Amino acid sequence: DGHHPSHLHDLHHVHFDHHDDHHYHSPAPPAPPGVRGNPGPFGLLCFGMTTCMLMFITTGWSDGAFLPTVLAYAAFYGGLGQFVAGILELVKGNTFAGTAFSSYGCFWMGWFLFEYLDIVQPGPTASTGKTLWSALWGILTSLFFLITLRKNGGLMVVFSTLALTFFLLAGGVHNASVHTAAGYVGFGCGWSAIYTAFATLYQEELGITLPGVKPVKFI
Repeated sequence: DGHHPSHLHDLHHVHFDHHDDHHYHSPAPPAPPGVRGNPGPFGLLCFGMTTCMLMFITTGWSDGAFLPTVLAYAAFYGGLGQFVAGILELVKGNTFAGTAFSSYGCFWMGWFLFEYLDIVQPGPTASTGKTLWSALWGILTSLFFLITLRKNGGLMVVFSTLALTFFLLAGGVHNASVHTAAGYVGFGCGWSAIYTAFATLYQEELGITLPGVKPVKFI
């Protein structure tokens, strides 16, 4: 009868509608995610656990035969593990946490190598150098502590007791009682780091807020 069937007419329009789709662009795929977890608790545990292990010897609770165990954990847990936590924090954009974790991770790896070399090839004790070395780390930690005045109470305790530990270790090079006191303060520092790690985990995973994780601003 000279008229196109209605279904052919519909297909004709479908063809052009499909052709017109090429003028629209699909949304760009989302950017690949960075570090989505929080490396902070892991870094704090690396630091806290290794510090407590070393203080077992410094306090005199354990003799020097325990040193190889501390060396092993200093290399991999306190050292490498904490360094990795620091790098992950830097990737996340957390400059302070990244700088602190990476610094103390390198500290533990350096301490491991120093103690290992001293065992393999013992040499004379450089008392003045060891005093200055401990004091230098105490100064660095004190400068970190100032930043924690805008973080939380848990970190304030960690860094203040760590700074005191380093200064006591500096004095302990020349006095055995001061050295032992450094062990007790350092053990408290390690436990405060462990506590802060789990306080952070409990807040993020369980919704439980423990003392010490509330943000502060003293300066």
